[in-house]
Amino acid sequence: MPKELTLEAAERIVAACKARADEIGQPMNIAVMDGGAHLMAFVAMDGTLLAGNEIAQRKAWTAVAMRAATRDLAPMVQPGSPIYGIEPVSGGMVVPFGGGIPLVDEEGRIVGGVGVSAGSPEQDHDVAAAGVAAFWAGAGR
Repeated sequence: MPKELTLEAAERIVAACKARADEIGQPMNIAVMDGGAHLMAFVAMDGTLLAGNEIAQRKAWTAVAMRAATRDLAPMVQPGSPIYGIEPVSGGMVVPFGGGIPLVDEEGRIVGGVGVSAGSPEQDHDVAAAGVAAFWAGAGR
């Protein structure tokens, strides 16, 4: 049976992201969406900026919708590149910098996404990656 994104898994992902954010000393906004890009879990740690709430959710949405880590989109949205102009066309939903990672099951299907915002793009990606690792470390489907 393929791995599924349950509420328990979403909460485990958030907890892992919070723990990693604490380790690096950077409070984060953390969003987890299912494969249909519906918000399943969200936290704004103490000390984050209000703007990060929406950015974290849009990074999770982007990871699901584009089926890619958001940091991998940066080169593709530059002038002359394949998806240049997608940000305004998407109504600002596509976020092409680090912090969003899709959750993929054993069969390669997108089952959700993690979005993190408040640090540098590298920190955001690192914290989101901790959430992805927790998804795979969890018991059961």
